[in-house]
Amino acid sequence: MIRLDDRPLDWREVAQVARGAKLALGDAALQRLHDARRIVDRIVDDGTRAYGINTGLGALCEQILAPQALAALSLNTLKSHACGVGAPLDDELVRAIMCTQVANYSHGKSGITPALVEGLTALLNQNLIPVVPARGSVGYLTHMAHIGLPLTGLWQLRSGGIVQDARQALMDAGLAPLSLAAKDGLSLVNGTPCMTGLLCVALARAERLQKWADIVAAMSFEALRGQLAAFDSDALALKPHAGAQAVGRNLRALLDGGALLQASQGLRLQDALSLRAIPQVHGATRDQLAHVARQVNIELASATDNPLVTGTPDNYRVMSQANPHGQSLAFAADLLTIALAELGGIAERRIDRLVNPLVSGLPAFLVEDSGVNSGLMIVQYVAASLVAENKVLSQPMVVDNYVTSALQEDHLSLATPAALKALQVIENSERILALEYLTAGQALSFHAPESLACGTRAALALLREHVDVYTEDRILAPDIAAVTAIIQGEEGIGRVEAQLTAPGQSAPHRLD
Repeated sequence: MIRLDDRPLDWREVAQVARGAKLALGDAALQRLHDARRIVDRIVDDGTRAYGINTGLGALCEQILAPQALAALSLNTLKSHACGVGAPLDDELVRAIMCTQVANYSHGKSGITPALVEGLTALLNQNLIPVVPARGSVGYLTHMAHIGLPLTGLWQLRSGGIVQDARQALMDAGLAPLSLAAKDGLSLVNGTPCMTGLLCVALARAERLQKWADIVAAMSFEALRGQLAAFDSDALALKPHAGAQAVGRNLRALLDGGALLQASQGLRLQDALSLRAIPQVHGATRDQLAHVARQVNIELASATDNPLVTGTPDNYRVMSQANPHGQSLAFAADLLTIALAELGGIAERRIDRLVNPLVSGLPAFLVEDSGVNSGLMIVQYVAASLVAENKVLSQPMVVDNYVTSALQEDHLSLATPAALKALQVIENSERILALEYLTAGQALSFHAPESLACGTRAALALLREHVDVYTEDRILAPDIAAVTAIIQGEEGIGRVEAQLTAPGQSAPHRLD
């Protein structure tokens, strides 16, 4: 159970809710919601002109609306903005957005009706997931409109993969449709929860992937009989980037005690950069991820509605501003995309070295009877294809711009499509790492198992539970899918860590 109360959520907690953890609103958060709502009600009673509370939206912001029209404005806002296109987002991503919405409202600066926030929480906790088309947002509006509509009994909800009419799904779950009041529709589509939630999931997947990158790279390094001097702690200390230091520690733990590598020292003066520079390249990716995580946590601590309300019903302030603009997160999403594409890029270079007999010292394409067998030749082609796709996807989106709403919204962050693009690059890079895992495991089969380091031997044993050694050609697609599932799963890293020993300790070494 993740509890929202006296402090903001961090990205890890949002990722937990995205994966199925329940969310609860504490007393302090509920009090903030009620206090802010009383301010909105007072604004309506006073007739004070306030954007989106008693005016039209966007380019229609100068149109003053009568009090009796404000509920209709809220519902019409959801209806008109629910125009997403494409395949729906999966449950994990929608849950992340919903959790981040609740977190944003809980700051008590939006003035949304508290029952709607409790309704979103109820949908999360009963795993009733709005159907949200993935495409069509320049910032956040369409995705969040599709999430808000089911609270009113409109649109669709999905549970266990089954899609139902929202009103029927609410009834089956013992929930009632909710009515909207002034500002509710705007608050339900506004702010940065969409892009923030997506990036929380992206960070969770990226953090797992960066550990797998170190594990799989260690296997390739060992199979190619790399020179350990490149990972020497004294050498790396002279370039003290935090990421490189962490990767160096991981590699030394993973490769500790391997007789094969000990016997290979001095085989060459130094290795190619795809092997020698693993700490520097993987480490640089880690440093960018740390920056993205800071940006996301700041956003989770921010109030990103427009307008925002502060003070008390007797002494309030309504602030029209641009906190919903997602520029920081657009930069973060583009940076995350580039950083993860680089993990895939260097992995493809190691795959190429593993299958190339001119540099590997191993049988051509890692199969004994080559010629009649092609072995893992085409695995490298697949990796190259995914790397090429990542290159295109890594073009920054934040520098692009369009004009919407009749010149009123004339600078757009495009942070939500940037976050979706980052997720696609992560998926591609997971597959590239799976291809390297498959290839490195086959390469290690040409070395005596007892000569391998503890960490790489554990990773190889896990691989062999799902994929047999190749002695002749067979259909590779099922094996690639099985290894990708290991990379995308939650258990594999712990299996490897259990076989590592921290220097000077008997406890298992946890990968940084």
